[in-house]
Amino acid sequence: MRLVFAGTPEFAATVFDAIVAAGHEVVCVLTQPDRPSGRGMKLVAGAVKQRALSHQIPVWQPATLKEPALQSRLGELFAPGKAGVMVVAAYGLILPQAVLDMPRLGCLNIHASLLPRWRGAAPIERALIAGDGETGVCVMQMEAGLDTGPVVLARRLTIDARDTAGSLREKLGALGATAIVDALAALAARGSNAIPATPQPEAGVAYADKIGKAEAWLDFRMGASGLDRRIRAFDPAPGAFGLLRGEKIKIWRARPGARRIEPALPGSIVSTGREGIQIACGADGRDTLVVDELQKSGGKRLAAPRFLAGFPLAAGECLESPPAHS
Repeated sequence: MRLVFAGTPEFAATVFDAIVAAGHEVVCVLTQPDRPSGRGMKLVAGAVKQRALSHQIPVWQPATLKEPALQSRLGELFAPGKAGVMVVAAYGLILPQAVLDMPRLGCLNIHASLLPRWRGAAPIERALIAGDGETGVCVMQMEAGLDTGPVVLARRLTIDARDTAGSLREKLGALGATAIVDALAALAARGSNAIPATPQPEAGVAYADKIGKAEAWLDFRMGASGLDRRIRAFDPAPGAFGLLRGEKIKIWRARPGARRIEPALPGSIVSTGREGIQIACGADGRDTLVVDELQKSGGKRLAAPRFLAGFPLAAGECLESPPAHS
């Protein structure tokens, strides 16, 4: 099939690769403008742009799809005999109704959740924070509402106990790639007809708000399981952290420890050693979180013993919790 693809990060690039490998003709790629990155803040192309250029596919990088001139150019791509469908995966821009109406077979979006749970910007992170045991991907027909369109097909995935946002995104990218290839095959088999889709149920709606950096400040008044889930949800970005001696310490890998009999101030260090760094947590300070990998500002991610060799910590020192109103 001839199609237009819209996407930006690696998740979308995995989907794009599968579409190309399946033999579909991508006539144009829409992706977000290059962003500054790294210490030098040089402009860096997203993963989808890099893949598209390697296949000599035209790339458009508009800052918005609302401009009439851009919409006119885009409409030409969907003229009779040209592209019949648009595939969207983690694009990052809103598609106006005028754009949604252009493809004769509609716009298909790959969303990384089992809709209607976790509509919105951060479904992977929110599923981890909530402690969901299962997630998946949905291919849906896009409409003006936020991830409200009818679902063409869904694929389920069990969330592993040690999954991070990074590992789960990789798994869901692969799952989404196979799902869209199947959906496009079904679409091709139907000729000029769209694929049947099932409206989303009204029950079970949840919204996955964008992750704010302030959320990554760990509140050690929370229980160990909740802290563990947040640490995994914020890996690789923005990285969960605590403040110690006025310095931001990022915590990358941790696990719930044993419940202690003696209460302690939440955030206080109970012990350090080869087994990791034990931190008291929970409302009464009786839970413990065992930290196995961490990083100080300007440093590298290090296993706890290596971190302690260059940044000794003593029992009784305390990582600050955010203010109660934040």
